[in-house]
Amino acid sequence: MSPILECVPNFSEGKDPGIIKQITDQIESVGGVRLLNVDPGKATNRTVVTFVGPPEAVIEAAFLAIRKAGELIDMRGHKGEHPRMGATDVCPLIPIAGITMEETADWARRLAARVGEELQIPVYLYEAAQPDKRRSNLSVIRAGEYEGFFKKIVLPEWKPDYGPSEFDVRRGGTVIGARDFLVAYNVNLNTTSTRRANAIAFDVREAGRVIKQGSTDVQVPGTLKAVKAIGWYIEEYGIAQISMNLTNIRVTPVHVAFDEVCRAAGERGIRVTGSELVGLIPLQAMLDAGRYFLEKQQRSTGVSEKELIRIAILSMGLDELGPFKPEERIIEYQLREGAGDRLVKMKLNDFADETASESPAPGGGSIAAYVGALGAALGTMVANLSAHKKGWDERWAEFSDWAEKGQRHKDELLRLVDADTAAFNGIMAAFALPKGSEAEKKLRSAAIQRATRMAIEVPFRVMGVAESSLAVIKAMAVEGNPNSVSDAGVGALCVRAAVLGAFLNVRINATGYMDKEYVGDILGRGAAIVEKTIAAEKEILAIVEEKIATQ
Repeated sequence: MSPILECVPNFSEGKDPGIIKQITDQIESVGGVRLLNVDPGKATNRTVVTFVGPPEAVIEAAFLAIRKAGELIDMRGHKGEHPRMGATDVCPLIPIAGITMEETADWARRLAARVGEELQIPVYLYEAAQPDKRRSNLSVIRAGEYEGFFKKIVLPEWKPDYGPSEFDVRRGGTVIGARDFLVAYNVNLNTTSTRRANAIAFDVREAGRVIKQGSTDVQVPGTLKAVKAIGWYIEEYGIAQISMNLTNIRVTPVHVAFDEVCRAAGERGIRVTGSELVGLIPLQAMLDAGRYFLEKQQRSTGVSEKELIRIAILSMGLDELGPFKPEERIIEYQLREGAGDRLVKMKLNDFADETASESPAPGGGSIAAYVGALGAALGTMVANLSAHKKGWDERWAEFSDWAEKGQRHKDELLRLVDADTAAFNGIMAAFALPKGSEAEKKLRSAAIQRATRMAIEVPFRVMGVAESSLAVIKAMAVEGNPNSVSDAGVGALCVRAAVLGAFLNVRINATGYMDKEYVGDILGRGAAIVEKTIAAEKEILAIVEEKIATQ
């Protein structure tokens, strides 16, 4: 998965939409960045902006926004309810997909260095980006706020990590760091009592509650780590809620928080009726929730991404107060452009018609990938049927594991359907480049070679993934529901067609590639995959024939 970063800068302006728009215009000017949310607050005089994209683009957008905020916002006249110390008060980076926290912290330090050096704004690092844990807490750094920082910044222990050790009277200072994704999540209760909702919130939140033991106040922690929670009454809905901030969903995922609130509420005679997600959530959090609730039912988790999300929504009642639309609420779905999966989103008849048209793409490579996906899907189907077979309850986890493996193979082969067509289109685009001068000919030739290599590697990947799916299919032929053994056989036939078909594409595209050492290597490896596939298919079909004959 390509790396995706989220950035949530907080700007010290919440009243003037013109200023806010100029700042967000800077963010949207950077290609690859998607502006997801702009949330101004008049009372706080503060705007929280959320945008996502690949790391390089996010860092560029954040820098431009910080620069523009420093030009437009004068902290000398700023008043608001929220603590603040600068025009861009805080700018956290959050890893969303395909990137570690350590890598995110490194990007935060790069941004901080650039802001300090190029803009001459004092910058402090926080959370994962700050190596000195004595000053990694945002509230500790910001203590004293804008008004108090003129004295604070000259103290040796409060020397900025980047930028001048002199507080900027107009722009103030800023805090840049890396932190985990924060999920704002509310759980609905069948009560109108704020007091009882607060009691449940104190039961579960990490800080817990303070109780008296004689003359001493004792802090008793709650049951959920990395969770902040309060109870409140929402007049619009006519119910009380537990309002939570999940500050580290790797420590306490959404589904764990939901179940724990259900338990705590039940002990107090209150029932959870559903829940509400505020803002966005990473895809993995929803998939983990779907798997969690299926496992609780002892049902196979080897189902599609769409089904996992549906189970998560149903299990947590995320649509009780309004429709929960995954395409609007899941971060990765907001980033998808759609062009990369045009073929696999078609109806079956449209896909067949497109293949049969005079257009050369989709061609054999895409069809090989799709046939392989169908083969993997059949193996997965047998695994799921076996997991749910009456009398086989003790084996559901075994078949669930096989189904998950099959789903991964199927999903990758579906991705390669469009990837193969994109690779072919890349060759056509390279051949269309100008060739009027020697320089243009050289560039065109290099582009053709790059595109040709991609057109070799995509079908070669199809071969490898399809052949790997035979392990699932064989296991299902041997161990799976005997009533579906013929489906395993058809799956093996599909995979054989996929591997041999993809190899034809590898071979024909290799004829146009100049690196003969590379060509010889990949053709040799491809031939080995073909040999393994034919042998495995023969073995699977023998098993299938034997089982059919004995039924």
